[in-house]
Amino acid sequence: MKILVVGPHPDDQEIGMGGTIARLAGQGHDILLLDVTNGEPTPHGSVEIRAREAAAAAEILGVRRRLIDFPNRYVENTLELRHAIASVIREHQAQIIFAPYFEDAHPDHIAVTQAVVGARFAARLVKVEEPWGQTGEPINPKWLFFYYAMHLRKVHNPTFLVDISGYEERKYQSIEAYHTQFVMSEKNRKVLQGIRAMATYFGSRLGVDAAEPFFSQEPIGLASLDGMVM
Repeated sequence: MKILVVGPHPDDQEIGMGGTIARLAGQGHDILLLDVTNGEPTPHGSVEIRAREAAAAAEILGVRRRLIDFPNRYVENTLELRHAIASVIREHQAQIIFAPYFEDAHPDHIAVTQAVVGARFAARLVKVEEPWGQTGEPINPKWLFFYYAMHLRKVHNPTFLVDISGYEERKYQSIEAYHTQFVMSEKNRKVLQGIRAMATYFGSRLGVDAAEPFFSQEPIGLASLDGMVM
């Protein structure tokens, strides 16, 4: 299965669904992380440092990563962004897309998710006129799911959970790979504590060690009950 995980900034994908990414990669799925911005400026980082951190995090999770490099803090849901994301969808031939949950306090997150929704539709179009033409063959991704990497103090209300037991430490290691964001920054060290607590809590809802929450706007069909955590 070809899967695309879109993040407004490097580290959003790891925070929201790093354990799921590691688990799916371990199962042999072809996963591409797409960063819309380089995440800079930040207090302790630089463009070069963040690129190295993002590459290290992707290596820990066992996946590939790509940057389309729109300006951090200035992201808007434009036709240019939608078609840039659609081109990546088509080039990767993504069958499943993950994007941040659509309610957030961060304008970049809201804009990126809106753009992903539009890009999912645009990726199937033919005869797209310039200047925002797309590369790659048209594809209509079957699923769009939303992960939680929120700046909004909102209690998550997921529609499904993924058991990440056995992969949670790789998730935490991938987040800690962003040394300038979560190790050097004393304030942000508490963020990782919250992420650990959330994984444990959602795991407890399934009776497992750790889990990650997701939201779907469309019903999910099951061919059997074999894949359910019992």
